[in-house]
Formats: sequence, C-alpha cells, structure tokens
Amino acid sequence: MIKVHVYVTLKEGVLDPQGSAVTNSLHAMNYEEVKNVRIGKYMELEVENTKNVEQRIEEMCEKLLSNPVIEDYTYTIGEAVSS
Repeated sequence: MIKVHVYVTLKEGVLDPQGSAVTNSLHAMNYEEVKNVRIGKYMELEVENTKNVEQRIEEMCEKLLSNPVIEDYTYTIGEAVSS
C-alpha cells in the first residue's frame, strides 16, 4: 500500500466566497498582513501500489475527487504504508 496526498483548489479566477470570509475575519482580528485566502480540500488515500497507479489516481481526481470545471488538483505519491 502507498499513501497518496491529493490537494484540490479552486481555479484561478473562480470566486472563493469562503476564502473571502476568512480573509475578512482575519482582518477583523488585526491580521492585516493577510492579503488573500483561498480555501481548498486535502485528502489522503491509501491505495495498492500497481503499475498504473498514477493513471488510476488521475482518473479518481477527474471523475470524483475534484470538479475539473472549477477546480485544479495536484497529488503526491508518498511512502509505503504497512497494512
């Protein structure tokens, strides 16, 4: 088994109302140095290490884990996990 880390973020130019709300809240708390916040998702998957694991991860991201119309994704394949 290997651990896969998937990061999903809104595409540049897509409005992020949740990020705006967090930015405003931070400013209200006197953290004026924060200029912009973008909210995303992080997922950890434990998958079997197969010869086409990267292709399978791409398919998962495209079909379920992200919305390709408004979101981008990246992933890293980490260390082996003992089962």
